[in-house]
Amino acid sequence: MALTDSQIERYSRHIILKEVGGKGQQKLLASRVLIIGAGGLGAPVALYLAAAGIGTIGIADADNVDLSNLQRQVIHFTPDIGKPKVDSAREKIQAINPDVQVRCYHEWINAANIMGIIGEYDFVVDATDNFAAKFLINDACILAGKPYSHGGILQFVGQTITVLPGESTCYRCIFPTPPPKDAIPTCSQAGVIGVLPGVIGSIQATEAIKFLLGKGELLAGRLLMYDALKMKFRDVAINRNPNCPLCGEHPTITEARDELDLLTVCDLEQ
Repeated sequence: MALTDSQIERYSRHIILKEVGGKGQQKLLASRVLIIGAGGLGAPVALYLAAAGIGTIGIADADNVDLSNLQRQVIHFTPDIGKPKVDSAREKIQAINPDVQVRCYHEWINAANIMGIIGEYDFVVDATDNFAAKFLINDACILAGKPYSHGGILQFVGQTITVLPGESTCYRCIFPTPPPKDAIPTCSQAGVIGVLPGVIGSIQATEAIKFLLGKGELLAGRLLMYDALKMKFRDVAINRNPNCPLCGEHPTITEARDELDLLTVCDLEQ
């Protein structure tokens, strides 16, 4: 479908890039990305993907906007306090770009619903803040063959990696099992500098766009770590683990499952 005059003007800075062009922009408009978590990481991801013209954006989050969210979750404003985060995010996305269709999932993502939800999308963004969700998203995406971006933040440190099922390192290749309950504090327990999710979330949005365009080098098999206090990035190559319980030579995980002992320790979103 040809771009309209309005779309040509809106996406003109994309279109003049040889890596994007008109055909690339049409690809983005036909693409579908799911963001799980509408908090600190999900906010910049959603805003930048909307501005870029991703045709369909799914937002999954069961929480409502709280005053303490506003220090870092830039998609939510003071008048949104008490409103479901998915509704608040949808309003901002549609205000930025009416080309974008938004699908909201005001529910906790769990083993019972995740496979049905991610099946409709081309790329998934993990913008959550608990190990139960992170392991579930990784497992489901690997089992469903869905590429995704993992992101994590705490205090002044963030990390991200892109996972291509069957091709690159998965989250369980690095961390085969979740840590013991309460072993690692969450953002609500240990704090997080407000701008940190903006950095990591912007990288996650970039990875999604690059994947959809089929351009550039992804963070596949590469864990990118960022220390805001030292203002340093570190890029570590990580090979697939042949003993990975999910994507290794003899997998023991064959279906999505909830880490039941971890489900109550953290909030869903950053």
